[in-house]
Amino acid sequence: MKSIKELYRIGTGPSSSHTMGPRKAAQIFLERHPEAAAFQVTLYGSLAATGKGHMTNVAITETLQPAAPVEIIWEPKIFLPFHPNGMKFVSLDSEGKETDQWTVFSVGGGALAEENDGASSVNTPDVYEMNSMTEILQWCERTGKSYWEYVKECEESDIWDYLQEVWKTMQAAVKRGLDSEGVLPGPLNLRRKASTYYIRASGYKASLQSRGLVFAYALAVSEENASGGVIVTAPTCGSCGIVPAVLYHLQKSREFSDTRILRALATAGLIGNIVKTNASISGAEAGCQAEVGVACSMASAAANQLFGGSPAQIEYAAEMGLEHHLGMTCDPVCGLVQIPCIERNAYAAARALDANLYSSFTDGMHRVSFDKVVEVMKETGNDLPYTRTYHPDYEALGGIPAIEEVKFSLASCRGCFGACSFCALTFHEGRVVQTRSHESILAEARQMVQEKEFKGYIHDVGGPTADFRGPACKKQLTKGACP
Repeated sequence: MKSIKELYRIGTGPSSSHTMGPRKAAQIFLERHPEAAAFQVTLYGSLAATGKGHMTNVAITETLQPAAPVEIIWEPKIFLPFHPNGMKFVSLDSEGKETDQWTVFSVGGGALAEENDGASSVNTPDVYEMNSMTEILQWCERTGKSYWEYVKECEESDIWDYLQEVWKTMQAAVKRGLDSEGVLPGPLNLRRKASTYYIRASGYKASLQSRGLVFAYALAVSEENASGGVIVTAPTCGSCGIVPAVLYHLQKSREFSDTRILRALATAGLIGNIVKTNASISGAEAGCQAEVGVACSMASAAANQLFGGSPAQIEYAAEMGLEHHLGMTCDPVCGLVQIPCIERNAYAAARALDANLYSSFTDGMHRVSFDKVVEVMKETGNDLPYTRTYHPDYEALGGIPAIEEVKFSLASCRGCFGACSFCALTFHEGRVVQTRSHESILAEARQMVQEKEFKGYIHDVGGPTADFRGPACKKQLTKGACP
């Protein structure tokens, strides 16, 4: 596993994968070609679909424009095989001839990856020998040490200075968010709520006040992120309010020292790192479960450690934080990290405290391990890729697309997750919803019919009532018509 410095990144919002990652990629490409007379950048898939709402083009242009003119090309219907967040950078000479090109992917949390797993310029060395919770938990039980001590043994000595800077940035984001009022950027005209929640929470008695304050702190950071403020990916921009809210609240209410908070951050970072290594923290790749779910898991583990939880109890808290977000889709209205993202941060912060409390009442023993939940999260993300359609009514909003996120299974024998490959053809009243070419979906559908596991056509399109038990109509495959 990589250093948790790669997980906790200090930068500006609103999106780690759509803003921070592309900005970093543009910086790398500019360093390679400072002599370029012009640049051409093509955005694919999710980056193109929600890029304007996430200010992807702004991040790239601000980086490259001072050196040479930049042309942005949007390709929302083309999904490169490696990852939904693909980018192609092209440098041009004074005659307009291509001098070099680079395809790179923003894989979540501000991190970049190239399709080949060789000596990539965007890869950093591994610093952790163990990369599963089971292995690390066994190490803790064998040595008598805790998770943060494993981080200490693997990271360089400056990790605590780095986490101190991370914590300062998180606290500053909470305070700025609580002091800010007004409307967030974008066409939704969404008002900031953190200051209102903070004032109202102060008027309640202790039990309700605690929950209200956690809401306020999470809203504060998430609203700062939505306005392009400085935040810390934990593990992403879209989920950046959860860990700071929980730790800020616990330090304020329980007077935990900075030293203990930094150790909690180390443990939380280790949890996020395990998921990032074995699954994904990219909403575009695995849904909101990979962002808000992972952040809730990180905060649950951090809180449980602060309250003296054993390694087993910490693992259980982390498992619950992620398990109860399985299947959550990434469905931002207008492609902005505002609705429902901000609200989800507040709710998940409160849920993290519940996971901590529940685990504290146990001995840490439970049936489903954290690693198993991570595995299921990855399978869910892989089995349920995105399908996107564009709403024409939003063309007047400066080209920001309204996105209808639909998850579908590529294997009918696994049951229904809300829709399937056939639903991609007949999603609603015969309207085709594409994640790739119509021909590609048809080809896969025809191939599935030939498999012995195939259980028939769909009677009821979409939802948990989709029925695979008997044939409905073969015309469904060729004409894309609802039965």
